Amino acid sequence: MTKQQDIWIVGPETVRMLELGHPWVLADAHTKKWPTGQAGQTIELCDGQGRFLATALLDPQDRIVARVLSRKRIRLEKPWLVKRLQAAITLRQKHADLNESDAYRLVNGEGDGLPGLTIDRYGDYLMIQLYSAAWRPHLKLVTQILQDLLSPLGIYEKQRPQKTRELEAAGESKIYGRLLAGSAAPQRLEVRENGLNFLVSLEQGLNSGLFLDQRRNRADLMKRVEGKRVLNLFSYTGAFSVAAAASGAALVTSVDASPGYTEWARANFGLNRINPKRHEFIVGDCLTVLGELQKGKKRYDLILMDPPSFSTTARNRFTTRGGTSDLVAAALPLLNDGGLLIASSNHQKVDLADYLKELRRGALQGGSELRVISLFGQPEDFPYPTTFPEGRYLKYAVCVKD
Repeated sequence: MTKQQDIWIVGPETVRMLELGHPWVLADAHTKKWPTGQAGQTIELCDGQGRFLATALLDPQDRIVARVLSRKRIRLEKPWLVKRLQAAITLRQKHADLNESDAYRLVNGEGDGLPGLTIDRYGDYLMIQLYSAAWRPHLKLVTQILQDLLSPLGIYEKQRPQKTRELEAAGESKIYGRLLAGSAAPQRLEVRENGLNFLVSLEQGLNSGLFLDQRRNRADLMKRVEGKRVLNLFSYTGAFSVAAAASGAALVTSVDASPGYTEWARANFGLNRINPKRHEFIVGDCLTVLGELQKGKKRYDLILMDPPSFSTTARNRFTTRGGTSDLVAAALPLLNDGGLLIASSNHQKVDLADYLKELRRGALQGGSELRVISLFGQPEDFPYPTTFPEGRYLKYAVCVKD
């Protein structure tokens, strides 16, 4: 183990970023000169003159070689970690609307001063995800503190392998979750969001089956759909579809390339006592299906598209950058005049301005005008520092077709 007194000097550009409050140190020519260290080691970052800048968590093999824990000298030990975790819990209790939800984010990495670490609550269970190997040596301590603070029935870790986008596109059945403490959850665990019930998996797949960062946006959708015909593209396990059907939509058509996720969506309908036979489920590539629906002269009052940032089917490969405009152009002919197009993206590398350009390009291709009436991001349990623009990744635009 490298000693604490070793000097970890960062270059002028990194000094500037750290002084602006950014929590990452990216690998560069200066970090290549660092002493040999191990993932999970706490280090003191200094400028070229030896001036202390921050205490950080080292991850020498990653592109982000260090993540700032504090602008002060601290030790990553139980008292400090208890304080950070308790602060995260308190923030949710004070500021998040969770009255009818027991599935939400408890710790959001950089947004809670614990960069590279997320913790989600699913009912009586917790799910930890490590976005940096630097947290691996501290996982046991994190688990013990969570048991002390919250007494969950069980705590899981869901692994974050490399090339997650490609793996997610390939299938949903592989086991990525493992039980760290407590008792095992059911294979399909029932949780609650906005007063509705959903099935999640803490073991199978890279994701649980419910994207928690869309909770507030689903609540907004529920106010807009009564009596409407709704088309949900990239419907995944049907959370938006269930929210629409439960709120009085006349018809909900759910489209997804995965038969497994489509069956999961049907199960979520049944869980909420909504007859899935009164609605439509289509397995197929979304762009191809849009063409078929247009040939069938189908029309909708609301079209929702929340694609993954990357997906592959036998016919098409979709990416948010460039793919969104084609999707919008293909969807607009199916949307009634005055209808709503809701477009969402969680792609961190596409900022809001660029995303709106994609929507504009799609509207021009589709020969329509789109007016944005609402713009949302992630809810209160997904906070991010103002000094960390990467933390504002979710874009959710509600547009009217003219």
